[in-house]
Amino acid sequence: MKPYTEEFYGLRNKNTEYAADLILTSLLELLPDISSAVDIGCGVGTWLSTLERKGVKRILGVDGEWVNPELLVIPKERFLPGNMVNGIHIEEKFDLAICLEVAEHLPADRAEEFIGTLTGLADFVLFSAAIPFQGGTNHINEQWPEYWDELFNARDFVGFDFIRSAIWNNRNVPYYYRQNILLFVEKNRLDELHLEK
Repeated sequence: MKPYTEEFYGLRNKNTEYAADLILTSLLELLPDISSAVDIGCGVGTWLSTLERKGVKRILGVDGEWVNPELLVIPKERFLPGNMVNGIHIEEKFDLAICLEVAEHLPADRAEEFIGTLTGLADFVLFSAAIPFQGGTNHINEQWPEYWDELFNARDFVGFDFIRSAIWNNRNVPYYYRQNILLFVEKNRLDELHLEK
């Protein structure tokens, strides 16, 4: 995997911070109490840093060894270098798992196991992955949302698509979140969502 540069993270961070704050503020109102979160493919940890500011106590970020520890916006001891292609093994369980714009970087033959990893980490998964023709660095498995939905369904997770419509016209949110972000919930936890009836 080609490392992203300091310039890449710097340019991206402002819009990512805005998106994380906007999306997570709404999401935390819908979910039961979230006191822990893991972000697989966390980059410098922007989404986790946002959760920390919102009172989430236990966080863990996982990404490749190419992430410069000096650029992290989360405590260095809460960052775990990992290779998603070879699989990651985390014994802890979390209230929320985040995995945004990562899955398209993995070979198709790793997709099912990768979704199994995410669903093993938490019963609520905030997920996005690049769609076909989106383009990007090292994208090798761009898929429509239905592809990922089937993989989550096979693990007894149900997909919810209410975030995209809420942010679709907000140009301050990066387009890839606006077009790709979904929430998946373990079917036995559905009644814990604070959705309007």
